[in-house]
Amino acid sequence: MLSETEWRTKRLLLRWLIFMIGLIVMSFGIALMIRANLGSAPWDVLHIGLTMQFGLTVGSWSIIMGFCIIGLTAWLTKEWPQLGAFVNMLLVGVFIDIFLWMIPPFEGFVVQLIALIVSIIIIGYGIGLYIAPNCGAGPRDSLMLAIAEKTGWKVQYARGGMEILVLTAGWLLGGPVFLGTVLFCFGIGTIVGFTLPQCKAFVDYLLERGIRYENIHERALRTYHHDGAREKIR
Repeated sequence: MLSETEWRTKRLLLRWLIFMIGLIVMSFGIALMIRANLGSAPWDVLHIGLTMQFGLTVGSWSIIMGFCIIGLTAWLTKEWPQLGAFVNMLLVGVFIDIFLWMIPPFEGFVVQLIALIVSIIIIGYGIGLYIAPNCGAGPRDSLMLAIAEKTGWKVQYARGGMEILVLTAGWLLGGPVFLGTVLFCFGIGTIVGFTLPQCKAFVDYLLERGIRYENIHERALRTYHHDGAREKIR
């Protein structure tokens, strides 16, 4: 029988497990979108452009840029970023490279288009899964919130400004801007609006099951609880 502290630890580990699964799912979607070769998301346009100009892998540049973003966010907010931001930065970069190594490039426009659409949906579910456990925002989301707080802009304006700046820089470096970039920019918000409530409900269900199971163990079970032995002893 587990104690209350042990059950709390178990629920915390479950939240982090779901968080990391979400990052892996999102990384797979990003790699799939890159292999579709019909344009990438703004940040990936930048990472690919940096790879084309300076070498290293796409995942390496994702980690490097994530580290720079975390530093800038910490400077703006005068606070240390949450652990989730560091885990996000490292895991996403590593798994992007792993999946790019595993997934071959797609050939044929129809196959590429299908892969592109599927990749954006997968990214949406990955984002929903890593946000739902509330383990901390990613580096880019943290920077977005910091800029919005410092400038007084609305969050969507802060995010939009970041995306335009990053996309422009990536395009100038030779990153792939095409149909997929447009679909991602205009479609990911709608997709996440659909996937996040689903993922949130799923995570809450898993945690609630743990709470209900834990309630059974909140007090010690008595051997005479159901057999009337206590009354006989009296």
